[in-house]
Amino acid sequence: MKNTLTFISLVLITGLGNVSAQDNKMKNNEGMNKDKSAVMMTDVSTWPEASQMAVKEITGKYGNPDGATADELIWMNKGVWKKICIDKKETKHSFPIEHTDMMQTTIAYKVPEEKMDELGHFDGSVTFDRTKGTMSARCDKEANNLLALNLANDIVTGKKTVEQARTAYGDMIREKMKGGNPEYMMKLTFPQQENAADPDKNTTGLTKEDVMKAVKNSGGK
Repeated sequence: MKNTLTFISLVLITGLGNVSAQDNKMKNNEGMNKDKSAVMMTDVSTWPEASQMAVKEITGKYGNPDGATADELIWMNKGVWKKICIDKKETKHSFPIEHTDMMQTTIAYKVPEEKMDELGHFDGSVTFDRTKGTMSARCDKEANNLLALNLANDIVTGKKTVEQARTAYGDMIREKMKGGNPEYMMKLTFPQQENAADPDKNTTGLTKEDVMKAVKNSGGK
C-alpha cells in the first residue's frame, strides 16, 4: 500500500511538473505571438505612397517583418538577402530615372579595394561595408536592387566598365517599363559569397583585451 501511494505521488508530481512546463511554454508562445503581433500591427498608412508600395511588395513575398520601428521595417535572411530594410523616409534619386529610394537590400559580398572607387562612380545607392563583407542596393523595388547589384558585380569582375554598367542600367529599366523581363532584374546572376568579411590588419600590436583593460582603467572615458 505504501509503495502504491508513493508511486501515485510520483505520478502526480511528475504530472504537475509537466503541466507547469506546458503552462510556461504556452506563456512563452503567447509572448512570442504578442511580439509578432506588435510587428504586424506597425501602421504604415501615414507613410509616403512609394514606401507603402515597397512594404506591400516585400510583405507579400517574404511575410511580416522581423523587426520594426516607427520609421523602418526590417526582414532578416529572406531569399538571397541577408537583410531588407524599408524606410518611411524617401530619398530622391535621379539615376537612371527620377524616383525615390527607400528599400535597401543587402548581400554578403567582398568588394576588392581596387574596385571601390568604381562602384562609387557607378551608383550612389550601391554601398558596401568592407569590414562586414556586405554590399547593398537602395531603390524602390526589389527588381531594381537586383539589377544594381548584378551590374555592380559586372564592374567588380571586369565584365563592364562603369560607363557600360550605367548605360545598361538605363536600357534594362526601359525594357522593363515596356513589358520586358530582363534576367538582371529577376535574380542575382552570380554565386552567393561566404566569409566575405575583412577585419583588416592590426597596426598597433594591442589586443582586444588590452583595449578593454584600458577602457576599464579609464572609467569608460
